[in-house]
Amino acid sequence: QLQLVESGGGLVQPGGSLTLSCAASGFMLDFYTIGWFRQAPGKEREGVSCISSSGDSTNYGDSVKGRFNISRDNAKNMAYLQMNSLRPEDTAVYYCAAEDPIATVPCTKWGIQDFSRPPISEFGSWGPGTQVTVSS
Repeated sequence: QLQLVESGGGLVQPGGSLTLSCAASGFMLDFYTIGWFRQAPGKEREGVSCISSSGDSTNYGDSVKGRFNISRDNAKNMAYLQMNSLRPEDTAVYYCAAEDPIATVPCTKWGIQDFSRPPISEFGSWGPGTQVTVSS
């Protein structure tokens, strides 16, 4: 069974950068499209970004486009989310998740609404999350 664990969160000042990592075990990560999500206190979980199993296709939510970069290293069974120009509104718990191979609409094809209200049920494996706090 695929297990995911995020790391790399922390406290950063506005305008700063962080890189989150998602480590997989129990199954080869290259079988799955990987999504990053976040959830702020009192808010619904939203999609941030995703990357196809091969890494050749990516997609980003509008709120992070141009600031965040998703990548993966299948040889290391790892996925990453590089976050630049961080803003206080980026404060949230960040999760990585593996998309089911038979997803209705692959997250690499999501539109704006899909990132706002992602089909959480189509991601079968989730990490416990890592806290990112952007504050001066």
